[in-house]
Amino acid sequence: ILMVDEKGKNMKCLTFFLMLPETVKNRSKKSSKKGNSGSSSNSKLPPVCYEIITLKTKKKKKMAADIFPRKKPANTNTTAVQQYHQQNLNNNNTIPAPNWQGLYPTIRERNAVMFNNDLMADVHFVVGPPGGTQRLPGHKYVLAVGSSVFHAMFYGELAEDKDEIRIPDVEPAAFLAMLKYIYCDEIDLAADTVLATLYAAKKYIVPHLARACVNFLETSLSAKNACVLLSQSCLFEEPDLTQRCWEVIDAQAELALKSEGFCDIDFQTLESILRRETLNAKEIVVFEAALNWAEVECQRQELTATIENKRKVLGKALYLIRIPTMALDDFANGAAQSGILTLNETNDIFLWYTAAKKPELQFVSKPRKGLVPQRCHRFQSCAYRSNQWRYRGRCDSIQFAVDKRVFIAGFGLYGSSCGSAEYSAKIELKRQGVILGQNLSKYFSDGSSNTFPVWFEYPVQIEPDTFYTASVILDGNELSYFGQEGMTEVQCGKVTVQFQCSSDSTNGTGVQGGQIPELIFYA
Repeated sequence: ILMVDEKGKNMKCLTFFLMLPETVKNRSKKSSKKGNSGSSSNSKLPPVCYEIITLKTKKKKKMAADIFPRKKPANTNTTAVQQYHQQNLNNNNTIPAPNWQGLYPTIRERNAVMFNNDLMADVHFVVGPPGGTQRLPGHKYVLAVGSSVFHAMFYGELAEDKDEIRIPDVEPAAFLAMLKYIYCDEIDLAADTVLATLYAAKKYIVPHLARACVNFLETSLSAKNACVLLSQSCLFEEPDLTQRCWEVIDAQAELALKSEGFCDIDFQTLESILRRETLNAKEIVVFEAALNWAEVECQRQELTATIENKRKVLGKALYLIRIPTMALDDFANGAAQSGILTLNETNDIFLWYTAAKKPELQFVSKPRKGLVPQRCHRFQSCAYRSNQWRYRGRCDSIQFAVDKRVFIAGFGLYGSSCGSAEYSAKIELKRQGVILGQNLSKYFSDGSSNTFPVWFEYPVQIEPDTFYTASVILDGNELSYFGQEGMTEVQCGKVTVQFQCSSDSTNGTGVQGGQIPELIFYA
C-alpha cells in the first residue's frame, strides 16, 4: 500500500490492486511482447493483469446515508423490502434472504430490521399477565444501547445470564411500542395503549419516549379523560401533565365529574378533587358524582352497593362535599333524600339553612371559589345609529384563535340602543364546520352600551393555533349598539387572541365592527 501523493509526499490515501480481465490486459501490446510467451502458453491459469489505482481520502467522512442516498428501488427490491417490513410485524420471524443487508443503505434501517425478529436474538421476553402473555425476541446490545435498565440487566455487575425474562406487569402492546422506539427510532402511540407505554418507558428509563407519551396525553386531554389522567400523572410523577389535568377539571368540572372516567379514579385522587377550591361546578353535581364513584367502588371491592357500603367506601371523603353550600332546593330534593346522610346530619343541615343560630357541621360550609372568567374585548369603541344594528334572523359571526388552551364559557353581546329590551340569543361555537357548543337563552339589556353575558351550558375547550367560529343569531329589538374600531389582535392576560372575518357572518359583523364584542373564557 503506497501512502504517497503525486509529488511523492506522504499522505493518507488508499491503494488497491485490481485484477483486470484479459480484454483489458491485451490493450497493452508492448508489455505482452516483452513477457515470456512460452511460460504464458504453458500455464493453466487464466491471464491476469495488475493495475495500481490510488484513491485519495477526503477530510470529511461520509456516513452511509450520504454515500447511498435513498432512491426508489426497483420493483423486485421494493417487494422484498415490503415483505421484510411485513415480517417485522409478526413475532418470531426470520429473514431468509442471504443478502438482506444490501436492501437497506443506513445502519438505522438495518437495525430496524431486527425489531421483533428472532434472527440473531440472544434473549426473549415473556410479556404480559398470566393468560395474556406474548413471547418477544430481543438483542441485548441494541437494548442496552437504548436503556440503562437493560444495560444493567445484561452487562451490569449483577447481570444474570438468562435466555428468557418474564415481565408480567407490562402489556405486550406497550412493550412492543418501546422496542420499536429503541430499534427503529420511531414513536408509535395509540390512545388505548399510551398509558401502558408511558409505564414501560418509565420502568426502563427511556426518557424521550416517556416525554412523547406525555405530549400525546396533553394534546388528547379532555373533560372525559382528565380525571383518569390526573390519577395516572400523579402515579408517574409528571407535574406538567398534572397541571394540565387540573386546568381541564377546574374549567369543565361538571363534564369531568359526569364522565365515566371519574368512577375509575383511586380514592386519593377522589379526595384531591373533592378538596379542590377552584372546581367550577354546582355542589349537587359534586355530590352525585361522589355517589356514582362509591357505587363502582363497591363493585371493585365486591360489596353489594347498599347505602351503608357506599358510605363506608366514601369514608371521610363524604365530608369534603360542601353540602351546606348547595341551593336549598338541590339539598331538599337531592342530598336529603339520597339516604347517604344520617337523620341527625339531615336535620342539622336544614337548620343551617334556616336557623339564626347555626349548628356545628362536619361538612365544609364555605363555598368553593370557583374560577373567575376573563373577558377579551375586541372593539375600542361602540356606537348606535338610527338604522343600525338590525336583527332579522341573520347571523353575526367572527373567527378567532388563541395561543394557549382556554375554555370559552360564553360571549358578551350588545343590547338595545332604544331603552330596556329583552333578546333571545342562539349562540354557537364551531371548528371547521363542526359544532362544539351551542345554547339558546335570553338576556335583558338596560339600554346602556354595556355588554351582556350569554353562557354555554358547559365551557368549550379551545386548542391553540386553530381558528374557531363564534356565531350568534339575535331576536329582539331591531336596533342595538354595535362595536367599531375593531382590533385583529388582543392581549388578554397571558392569552393572545387573533380575530378574522367569518364567511358565516350574514349580518355585517366583521373584524372592524359589529356584534360579539367579547369572548368570555377561563384560562
